[in-house]
Amino acid sequence: MNAGLIQVSIFLINTLFSLYITAVMLRFLLQWVKADFYNPLCQFLMKITNPLLLPLRRIIPGWFGLDMAAVALMLMLQIIEIALLDWIVSMPISGLIVIIALIKLVISLLSLYFYLILVRAVLSWISPQQNTPMQYLLWQLTEPVMRPARRIIKPIHGFDLSPILVLILIQALLILIRSNV
Repeated sequence: MNAGLIQVSIFLINTLFSLYITAVMLRFLLQWVKADFYNPLCQFLMKITNPLLLPLRRIIPGWFGLDMAAVALMLMLQIIEIALLDWIVSMPISGLIVIIALIKLVISLLSLYFYLILVRAVLSWISPQQNTPMQYLLWQLTEPVMRPARRIIKPIHGFDLSPILVLILIQALLILIRSNV
């Protein structure tokens, strides 16, 4: 196969699977934090994830309030992505594909939280008093991670430095995970 065609195929597969896995991950996290599902972003995520998620929910029950069907869907999609990429570059599919998929999902989750917290911090500087529906959703998603950090680093004269601690910890975890894979 042509090298350019291989690169385009890899790019398209990575992009499409990453976007959909992120949508399912966001939906899972929004359910976990009990976000307002009348929010337009939540409605969008439900609309695009329902076709694959609803049939799985008939088979895979929830567990302690967690949507295990969403977790299974993310894992299945990640495994399919890895298998497709291995097939395109003519590599044999690894027997550790499930472990590799789990590691990639953890990396995706940490990266997602990194960007969510970064956006939250920037928005707090740009428009600290505005509470739009999207900002409230961002707050709901990041607060479970930010709350423990705020106990360690108290706000100093109105400046909340806890996002810096969380961003540093997330980057350290990402470096550790990527260096051991």
